[in-house]
Amino acid sequence: MLKNYVPPEDSEREIAIDAAANLTLPQDGTESLKYFIYDSLKEESIELPTSAVVILSDILSHMSRGHGITVFPRLAELTTMEAADILNVSRPYVIKLLDEGAIPYRLVGKHRRIPLAAVINYKNRIDHEREAILDEMVAEAEELGLYG
Repeated sequence: MLKNYVPPEDSEREIAIDAAANLTLPQDGTESLKYFIYDSLKEESIELPTSAVVILSDILSHMSRGHGITVFPRLAELTTMEAADILNVSRPYVIKLLDEGAIPYRLVGKHRRIPLAAVINYKNRIDHEREAILDEMVAEAEELGLYG
């Protein structure tokens, strides 16, 4: 179900840079663009939905910067290891978060399954809290004359 991709090779990165720079996306939903890819084995063009091209544009943008990409279905459930990878923490730490109720999950037999949306919500909440703390620290440093 889930495909984890390693960072792109240099040659792939160059192709992604060129493709990202040359891909025209619809602006404000006013344009009716059609997108096609060419299958060189079948020697035919295949039309793509606009929404897939918008996602492809994001993928190309990340690849052009040398980042690997993982694509998850919207309603995906994750293992504790997959959740740990997304949160950039250890698997035991994810289990601790689950046990504390910080992230909801369900059991399938003895295995925990975590909704992708719950992991993303947790990550966004934590990132927002960290940003607020850093803003507060900067304000205090400026107030004390240590920064600025």
